[in-house]
Amino acid sequence: MHLYDVQARVTAAAEACRRLGISQSQIAEAVGASQPQVSRVLAGRGSKPTRLLDEVCSFVERYQAGVTAEAVRANDDLIDAIKVAWDGSASHARALSAVIRSLSALKSPRR
Repeated sequence: MHLYDVQARVTAAAEACRRLGISQSQIAEAVGASQPQVSRVLAGRGSKPTRLLDEVCSFVERYQAGVTAEAVRANDDLIDAIKVAWDGSASHARALSAVIRSLSALKSPRR
């Protein structure tokens, strides 16, 4: 990713945070970083492609998009996990669905 693209992504994420009321603390908790680290990322300081920058921007992008079929299809980690866990049967699909739905209890409430 080019530096210009990285800066544009950070700018879009920072604007989305302001528009949607996403707090830096909320992002920090979700990505396992400190609030000052998130602040630095969203301020565009050191906007080189880093893992933290990607995690912060990805969190904001997912938050604003919500969960869509396209977002699920585009999430390689989720698809890979399902491929590993699912045996292909309908009964196993229902069991995995129940497990995934139960994970919603772990989701941070939107502030």
